Amino acid sequence: MDRGKPGSKMHVLSDANGLPLGVGVSAGNTHDSEGLKPMVAGHQTRHDPHRDRYFKPLRLHADKAYDRQDLRKWLRGKRIGVRIARKGIESSERLGRRRWVIERTMSWLSGYRRLSPRYERNPRNYLAFLGLAAAMCCYKRLVRLTT
Repeated sequence: MDRGKPGSKMHVLSDANGLPLGVGVSAGNTHDSEGLKPMVAGHQTRHDPHRDRYFKPLRLHADKAYDRQDLRKWLRGKRIGVRIARKGIESSERLGRRRWVIERTMSWLSGYRRLSPRYERNPRNYLAFLGLAAAMCCYKRLVRLTT
């Protein structure tokens, strides 16, 4: 969080392979942890009508910015496992075995010229381009897997 910084932050929710499931935008001077609840709450669960079962995320991996007791409790209430690096305990030098996946996804999204420096003044337009970039990432992955 940088209190005087203008701009915006990208919030990305991805699966274990790095495919973006949901994207969001917040102000640059807000804390990262404020974007977690809307991202998880906005994620649609998949329903299997044959087994009458819902598929929901099993675990959430996040960095130290999301290490808050109320967020941990909220996620446990939704029966989502929490793997958040703890402040003052775990080293920030390593990205960890699984956190590099989201870092790779963020680099895929920031590789699009329209997103890296933010040209859009309206946050809805920027969010639309961010969603389009996420769809392009999924499409490229699909093409690579099917050919």
